[in-house]
Amino acid sequence: MAAWHEWSAAGLAAAYAAKEVSPVEVVRAVVAHIEQREPVLRAMYAFDADAALQQARASEARWQRGEPLSPIDGVPGTLKENIATRGCPTPLGTAATELVPASEDAPPAARWKEAGLVLLGKTTMPDWGMLSSGLSTFHALARNPWDTAMNPGGSSAGAAAAAAAGYGPLHVGTDIGGSIRLPAGWCGLVGLKPSLGRIPIKPPYPGRVAGPITRSVEDAAWLMTVLARPDWRDTMSLPHQDIAWLSLERDVRGLKLGLQLDAGWGQPVDDQTRAVIETAARTFEAAGAVVEPVPAYCTRTMADGMDRFWRMRSWLDLQALPPHRRERVLPYIRDWVAAAATYSAADVFTGYSQMAALREAAVAACQPYDYVLSPVSPVPTYPAEWASPLNDPQRPFEHIAFTLPPNMSEQPALSVHAGFTSTGLPIGLQIIGHRHDDLGVLQLARAWERMRAPMRAWPM
Repeated sequence: MAAWHEWSAAGLAAAYAAKEVSPVEVVRAVVAHIEQREPVLRAMYAFDADAALQQARASEARWQRGEPLSPIDGVPGTLKENIATRGCPTPLGTAATELVPASEDAPPAARWKEAGLVLLGKTTMPDWGMLSSGLSTFHALARNPWDTAMNPGGSSAGAAAAAAAGYGPLHVGTDIGGSIRLPAGWCGLVGLKPSLGRIPIKPPYPGRVAGPITRSVEDAAWLMTVLARPDWRDTMSLPHQDIAWLSLERDVRGLKLGLQLDAGWGQPVDDQTRAVIETAARTFEAAGAVVEPVPAYCTRTMADGMDRFWRMRSWLDLQALPPHRRERVLPYIRDWVAAAATYSAADVFTGYSQMAALREAAVAACQPYDYVLSPVSPVPTYPAEWASPLNDPQRPFEHIAFTLPPNMSEQPALSVHAGFTSTGLPIGLQIIGHRHDDLGVLQLARAWERMRAPMRAWPM
């Protein structure tokens, strides 16, 4: 029998209900596994074994009474550190932040507790979440469990490392340009960026979402049953819908799928990644789907405009800090934002307007298709110590050309493992759906899980 830290959320829920194992036994096993792996992976922030065991004992008592708070009561996992939990400081990955305990739980944390899930701790992230990397001035350097010399990706770096390494089955990240899907793709995981507003979050702003990072589509669906519940504090949230998140079976025959291999800007797709994504497309075709190429629709003008806007946003955050704290921000971030000091109001406004331009272009490009397939990243992951695949603060976003558009267009997009490089590093397939069709994206990903080549053993 697999060790308890290898079990899925669905498997643990069934075992709890059948009284085959207690949440206390499971959490003890997962804690021991974390203590063994964490000195190398450094995925955790605010890891609290005693608090986790206390939560597990409360869950055990509820199962014994036949009164679980949810079907997955007692299943362990983590939340990204920028998702506030009451009483825990939220450093946002940077040593420049003053450590003040959060006064309340953010919506995903509130839903987590309401479902009786066991919070093992928070997971690490880079400075301000502005890197696709585990590099941080506050947290120790997070590493990829498949190869610890390599980057787990980011900004949900610790969440992806934790999921791939078996730190419990359920993990929650955040995403504004690829921060769930990129680390999920580079760590062989399922990472769902839901439609904007599907999962309430605080603070909300355009493009920003929270979503699951798990080893399987089914576990991501289980987590959606918890997270996609209403919370008035998200002023951009969608009206609540009762979605059958666990209804994952779908026949792909007759579906019209787009295949995008040219993003229109950024790094070119490397040969190994291209081959893996093309194989996935041919597999869907063999199963009865119709696959057609999608022309590039994002432009360098759009990408550079958004880069200017985000530089100015971060430059203002930096200028608001006293000098002694400003110097604590990662030098790569400081170098990236420096150009914003010379921007005019017109530069910033026209940069912001490119968000709308990309939104319109992405929705129009996806309209003829039921779903669009693409790489998650144009390249495999890169050295752990680097801030980005090019490690150049003047070209920081060249790897997000495929993941950025769904954030701006509010469309659901998911990363699912598709294959490996010749050196054994995971490559992710991105599935993009129409706005609000989050369940459909999960269903297509589940179909892909059943069609793809068998997954290699998880790194332990």
